[in-house]
Amino acid sequence: MTSPRERLAGQQAELLKALLAGGDAPAGFDADRLRIEANVLRNKQSRLAAYLRPDLAEALGDRFAALFREYATSHPKTDAIRARAYADTFGTWLVERGEVPKPRGRFTSWLRRI
Repeated sequence: MTSPRERLAGQQAELLKALLAGGDAPAGFDADRLRIEANVLRNKQSRLAAYLRPDLAEALGDRFAALFREYATSHPKTDAIRARAYADTFGTWLVERGEVPKPRGRFTSWLRRI
């Protein structure tokens, strides 16, 4: 038998999965409203990533938002990663996929893992 705290943690995890990773709406939640909120959150994350990594936003132009959405859906941000590090891992993902060239100069420190 699970405790109320464990049940709540499970429900919260389901809600976060629905909001950040394209999961199904948990019982008791309106799927359309959750989809709207998920879009708002992804757009906010996208704007923040573009602000933190203007080099990526400039290099990708109109493709930035769609690529960030794809990345964010398959790699949901957690509270364990700070916004700048999340933007940097997005940049690494883009380089690995060949969407942008490996950077030279001031933004190379985030690519040490490659």
